[in-house]
Amino acid sequence: MTHAAPAVPRAVPAGSGAYVLGVDSGGSGLRVALGRVEDPGPPVTTVCAEPVRTGPGGIDAGHLLDQLLPAARELLDRAASAGPAEARSGTARDRATAADGTSPHEVVAVAVGAAGMATLGERLRAELPGTLADALGVRRVALAADAVTAYAGAVGQRPGAVVAGGTGMIALGTDLKEWHRADGWGHLLGDSGGGAWIGRAGLDAAMRAHDGRRGGSAALLDRLRAVFGPPEELPGLLYPRSDRPAVLASFAPEVAACAGADPVAAGILRQAASHVAEAAAAVCPVSAGPDGQGDDVSETGEVALTGGLFRMGEPLLAPLREELARLLPGARVTTATGDPLTGALRIARALAIGDLRLPRHPTMLFVPLEQESGQGRRTAVCEEPRPS
Repeated sequence: MTHAAPAVPRAVPAGSGAYVLGVDSGGSGLRVALGRVEDPGPPVTTVCAEPVRTGPGGIDAGHLLDQLLPAARELLDRAASAGPAEARSGTARDRATAADGTSPHEVVAVAVGAAGMATLGERLRAELPGTLADALGVRRVALAADAVTAYAGAVGQRPGAVVAGGTGMIALGTDLKEWHRADGWGHLLGDSGGGAWIGRAGLDAAMRAHDGRRGGSAALLDRLRAVFGPPEELPGLLYPRSDRPAVLASFAPEVAACAGADPVAAGILRQAASHVAEAAAAVCPVSAGPDGQGDDVSETGEVALTGGLFRMGEPLLAPLREELARLLPGARVTTATGDPLTGALRIARALAIGDLRLPRHPTMLFVPLEQESGQGRRTAVCEEPRPS
C-alpha cells in the first residue's frame, strides 16, 4: 500500500514575520485564515459567502481563485495594519531575507481544503499551484480533501481517527503511513448515521404513523406537521429539491428533541450511533496485540468527533460513547480541538517548516512541489475493511 521514497529535506524556517494561509471550501462558502508561521495564536479570518461552483469539469478553480486572492490580500492588509510598529516601519531586520530565499511578512505556504477535492479536484490541482505562485509568490502549496483538513484540525499530526459528521458522515484514520477511509458516499449510498440519514429515518417513522404502519412515531409525525405541513405534501416538497440531503438533515434535530420521551426516535439515534462507531472502528489505527494479530487498540489511539452532527448532544453522544467503548475499548474519544479551517492552517504551518507528517496522496493530500522534485511520499487510501 505504502511506497517508500526519499525523505523530504526539512525546509529552512522562514522569517518570524512570514505568513501561512489556510483555506476551507465547503457547501456554505469559502473561509480563509492568515496566521504567522511561528505563532499558533488566533489567525485573522474572512468568509466568502458564495460556495465555489462545481461543473462538468469538477470544482471551478477560477471561481475559487476569484474569491481567494482578494480575500488573501484583504487579510494581508489587515494583518499589516494591526501589526506592531516595528513590523510596519521596514527595519533592517524586517527587510532581511530568510535563508530559504523568502522575505518576512509574505505568504510562504498555503493549504487548501475543499469538499469534493478527492473526486472533483483535478482542475484545482492543475491550476492553483501556478496561479498562487504568480499572484502571491508562494511555492509551498498543499491541496487536501476536506476530510484531511478535518483530521488535521481535530487530531493534528498524530495517529488516530476522526469522524466528521454533518449532513453526511465520513470517518478517516491514519497511522501516518496510509489513510483509511470509511463511508462518506453520499445520502443515497451511505453517510450512515449522518444528519440526512437521521432525518430520513425520522420522516420515515412519521409517515409510518400517518399510514398506521408498524414502526411509526406519533411524536415525529407531530414534528413533521410543524416543520413541513401536511404529510401528504411532503413528497412534493422534498423530491424536486436539489438540496435534498440538507432538507432531510434539517429534521435530524427534531428526532433528537423527541428521543427523551419517544422510543422510536431514541432507537433511530441508537442505530445512527452504531453506524458512526462502526465507521470509526474501521479506520482507527491498531497496534499489534500480544499474539501479533493487531487486535488491540493502541494506548495512544484517538477518535475525534467533529462537525455539527454531534451538537445534538447526549441523545446521540451517549449511545455513541457506548458503541465506541464496545468496538474500540482502548481508544480515547475526544472532541475536536479545531475545525477544518484550523486543520488547513496547521497543514500550511507544517509545510512551511518542512514538518508535514500526514501521508501524501495524489487526491487526498497533494503537495505539488514535492511531486516536482520527486521527493513526495506516495501513499494509498485503504477503503477495504481490515482483517478482524
